[in-house]
Amino acid sequence: MKPTTDLCDAFEPKLADGSLRVLAPLFLPFGKRVMFSGRVKTLKTFEDNSLVKQAVESPGEGRVLVVDGGASLCCALLGGNLAKAAAQNGWSGVILNAPVRDADEIDSFEIGVRALATVPVRSQKRGLGEYDVVLNFAGATIKPGDWCYVDRDGILISDESLA
Repeated sequence: MKPTTDLCDAFEPKLADGSLRVLAPLFLPFGKRVMFSGRVKTLKTFEDNSLVKQAVESPGEGRVLVVDGGASLCCALLGGNLAKAAAQNGWSGVILNAPVRDADEIDSFEIGVRALATVPVRSQKRGLGEYDVVLNFAGATIKPGDWCYVDRDGILISDESLA
């Protein structure tokens, strides 16, 4: 994967027309994988990580799971166990509009994670949420099947592959 800075420079017209979007710089990095990319799978939920668990326990196939947790800072939607499952099941990364917990544990796995914060409280388990929906957070629209490119400089969402 090329650095996000190079992608922005090379695809500047796509930034202008909105087919390439930059998430606001709100996210903290976790996991061993500093740079990651892949096709997007979306999930919308609120203070319930049941569907996050279901997703990361399924084959990731190099995709990036993008979770809109409503920016709630009350509880974590991903912890060490789920980060380990994501890494073992072939997910390239996870982006959470929510916190994580078990930060040191997450940092030991070969996975890329971006989240708003850390909080020690686990989420509820009610089975609530919805897969494959259009998300809007951090100043960008994220659709199922978009492409995601992440490094230390930022998070890009593209309508099509930039590889």
